[in-house]
Amino acid sequence: MAKGHRSQIKRARNANKDTRPSAKLSYARMSVQKACYVLDVIRGKDVQTALGILTYNPRYASSVIKKLLESAIANAENNNGMSLENLYVAECYANKAPTMKRIRPRAKGSAYRIEKRTSHISIVLDER
Repeated sequence: MAKGHRSQIKRARNANKDTRPSAKLSYARMSVQKACYVLDVIRGKDVQTALGILTYNPRYASSVIKKLLESAIANAENNNGMSLENLYVAECYANKAPTMKRIRPRAKGSAYRIEKRTSHISIVLDER
């Protein structure tokens, strides 16, 4: 455990905090693999290009990630005072979240297990 008074510990933790604008989506109802197909395409692109890619991408994940990117852009403009022209997608990743387990009945009284996977998606923006 860290030594020092509680306020000193909090101050040290806040000094190390990342100040780049970001947005997070928890428990998205899609697998990490399917989300990563879309995230790999927009990583490193400027915001306008990434929005265009997500608009015309036919995958379901792209519509969810587009909303998340728009939220990150709004956070950058309102909270950090950044301009839209200089922003780009610095980091974007999907982590594994809890899996919902369901059962599908099968022949002769047996059952198959259905796993409905979820993911936590994060997008971090930065200025060039």
